Amino acid sequence: MREAVLDVGSNTAHLLVVDAYRGAAPLPASSRKETLRLAEHLTAGGALAEAGVDALISFIGGALTEAENQGCESVTAFATSAIREATNTDKVLSLVRKKTGITLTVLSGEDEARLTFLAVRRWFGWSSGRLAVFDIGGGSLEIAAGVDEEPAVALSVPLGAGRLTRDWFSDDPPPGKEVKALRKHIRGEIGRLAGQATGAGHPDRAVATSKTFRQLARILGAAPSSYGNDVRRTLSHTDLIDWLPKLAKLTSAQRATLPGVSVGRAPQLLAGALVADAAMDLLGVSELEICPWALREGLILRELDAMVAAGRFNGSP
Repeated sequence: MREAVLDVGSNTAHLLVVDAYRGAAPLPASSRKETLRLAEHLTAGGALAEAGVDALISFIGGALTEAENQGCESVTAFATSAIREATNTDKVLSLVRKKTGITLTVLSGEDEARLTFLAVRRWFGWSSGRLAVFDIGGGSLEIAAGVDEEPAVALSVPLGAGRLTRDWFSDDPPPGKEVKALRKHIRGEIGRLAGQATGAGHPDRAVATSKTFRQLARILGAAPSSYGNDVRRTLSHTDLIDWLPKLAKLTSAQRATLPGVSVGRAPQLLAGALVADAAMDLLGVSELEICPWALREGLILRELDAMVAAGRFNGSP
């Protein structure tokens, strides 16, 4: 059977279509994404502006047409921090439903952490033992840890790379005093969570998901995406520490010339690197392994599990 998940994030909206068969991993069939930057469309009062709402509705309309053309049996749609934190969330959801017919579910930060953890657990399997999972999005940082498919710890903190770049940096590259101030802020926020984050015990495997971590790993020598998902990719904290001063001195345009760094993500890469450094340092992680599955896959897996439990899953090769 063919299913689709629509992910509306702070930076991008993404439609992922997968083929699901009983006893097999969901296989990507097609993908469509667009950089909406919804977080940048928030007004001074915190509402999602009309331009952002229009862009969102336009993308969803096109994505639903794509899903229909691809023969999807259903589309599961969800939104994260940008819409979650908007002061007009209910109005936006109502407009989306009225214009497109889709019900956009707003996930909590903790739900994001749980679903991402589920995806990582399914990717690496039970032999990985105790997992610690880190994800840096545009609006928030998620941390989850545990030995089961449901994490014992699921945390979310507003330390997204896009948010921090907008709120803390005034120039490109930012002045050194701003970088120093942001670093202090990040470490304070993560430090307050350190006890909870490490409460599940020391991980047997520490894992990172999200574009920020993938780009940092690529800069530091990880294989490009063209090599496939089965290639092991890691991010060393020691190497990251060495690179941070260099990143801080580069403009966004210069960062975009680095391996694996996109023009759209380059402006927020420094803030993301500061979050990654603080998380690894304060939580005692020397190396992170990059997982190709993350929130979208976690949501698909949860939906498929629900179908199996309800006797509605009829997927067969």
